[in-house]
Amino acid sequence: MAQPRDAANAQVRLDIEEHDQGRVATVTIDNERKRNAISPEIAGGLADTFAALSEDEALRAVVLTGAGDRAFSAGADITVMRQLDPAGARAFISGLHGAILAVRRCPVPVIGRLRGYCFGGALELAAGCDMRIGDESVVVGMPEVRVGIPSVIEAALLPGLIGWGKTREMVLLGGTYTAEESASMGLLQKLVPAADLDAAVKDWIAQLLANGPRAVRTQKRLLGDWQRQGLEHAIAASIDRFAGAFEDDEPHQMMQAALAARGR
Repeated sequence: MAQPRDAANAQVRLDIEEHDQGRVATVTIDNERKRNAISPEIAGGLADTFAALSEDEALRAVVLTGAGDRAFSAGADITVMRQLDPAGARAFISGLHGAILAVRRCPVPVIGRLRGYCFGGALELAAGCDMRIGDESVVVGMPEVRVGIPSVIEAALLPGLIGWGKTREMVLLGGTYTAEESASMGLLQKLVPAADLDAAVKDWIAQLLANGPRAVRTQKRLLGDWQRQGLEHAIAASIDRFAGAFEDDEPHQMMQAALAARGR
């Protein structure tokens, strides 16, 4: 696997766990002193790390998290943003978009592991993950309007996750929401006690590892198609992907194992 460029210097930590069924990566935003705020360097490190991971054919899943217990990430680094001019603002937000896009384009499922604060650009980063799991310490919000800027880039994913009404409330009022509220609106797929967070993540990983690796990658591509395309195009693409799944022996082997387990 290619190594991410300057990821360590950009405060992005990559850990790889080997399993019989393939590799699982954990990517950690490691800027705990600033509640894992995302600087341009961290955004670049995330983009590089996920680009490198995407080249690994043995990769099965990625967990994205923040260092420490206080925050997944407090969002885009406001100490950087307050110094921006229009050209610098375009470059800054484009870099953050590049990081989230790299997460979205990762060919295997990305699980957002959330603790503590998850605001603004960090919530957009979490929204770019395939699934999100958190504990009772989670607090989310899109507070950009409270510092004079709109919520942009992958905030556009929020209506598909939580609905247009809740999105309008979130981005226009700029308020915060508890872990329970985050789960009830559909932002968190699972809410667990802090002591159970890592075990719950491992349970999801175990389920992913038990599934067909090629099927999971195909399913993730289809999910992207469904987001980008109208219904008719998405269905047509689904038919092509379904037929393509039978180009190797994975479906036959897994179906045969399932039937054997049922005693048929």
